[in-house]
Amino acid sequence: MQDKDISMILNDVKTIALVGASDNPSRPSHGVMAYLLAQGYEVTPVSPKLAGKTLLGQTAYATLAEIPHPVDMVDVFRNAEAAYGVAQEAVDIGAKVLWLQLGVINEQAAVLAKQAGLNVVMDRCPKIEIPRLGLEK
Repeated sequence: MQDKDISMILNDVKTIALVGASDNPSRPSHGVMAYLLAQGYEVTPVSPKLAGKTLLGQTAYATLAEIPHPVDMVDVFRNAEAAYGVAQEAVDIGAKVLWLQLGVINEQAAVLAKQAGLNVVMDRCPKIEIPRLGLEK
């Protein structure tokens, strides 16, 4: 994916569901969620373990389907094997973007999401891409 495409996605997205959210501050998903919130995105944590709890001031949900508002982007902090199921959930809720984090590579998930009309970013991190592309707020 080209830098201009990633910039367009990051500028258009307002709401992000962060799948694989963690309440452990040493986990990458925690730091990325805090960063995205600081950048002005509305970030909803998704984790069965945290469902009903608050993480960084945001209510956590067990699944994407339980989120009571529209989601622009699904940011996946799960292993590559789990990415296909998350991609299907992202399609089911009408997300516009499936973002697979660094090290999360699943071509079948990407094909599924693309065929449903989603933009797909794979093996990248928005916390790295935002400053790299000069998009920090």
